[in-house]
Amino acid sequence: MKRHTPSEEEVRLFREAVGPVRTLEHDRHVPQTPGPAPVPSQRLRDERQVLRDLLSDGLDPADLETGEELVYLRPGLPYSLLRRLRRGQFSVGPQLDLHGLTVDEARTALGAFLHEVQRGHRRCVRIVHGKGLRSRQGQPVLKVKVNHWLRQREEVLAFCSARPVDGGTGAVYVLLKA
Repeated sequence: MKRHTPSEEEVRLFREAVGPVRTLEHDRHVPQTPGPAPVPSQRLRDERQVLRDLLSDGLDPADLETGEELVYLRPGLPYSLLRRLRRGQFSVGPQLDLHGLTVDEARTALGAFLHEVQRGHRRCVRIVHGKGLRSRQGQPVLKVKVNHWLRQREEVLAFCSARPVDGGTGAVYVLLKA
């Protein structure tokens, strides 16, 4: 590639356009003192607003879901019914423990249990399905099945994972038709 050598006229026009120049002492600028760290003021305002909103809305921890919880409310029923169930405001009657049962055994036991408590006019029961920690897959098998089976039962109005004192996400409260 051939290098272009500027003519005297080009050099004169360049110097005229650029103006006077001076030689630099250093080829880069080093700041004397670092400036203050930026303050994320908008994020801080947003966080304060979220705290105000949480405190002003009367948030009930029982309304929060963690993703492991089972929650169901038959369509057409008021949400307040589910809220009361989640808070443990119903007197829990008999319980069924499905630990150690096969899927078929658990289905049969659940059907017989619900039939029996329905005849005894019990309104709220607890079913312990476990968390699946000892299953071969390491995943809850009975928990998933119980969630499915209860939704299909006509006598079931609502159900939700139990409070920690009653088994947490390893058990459910079930509200039955009176």
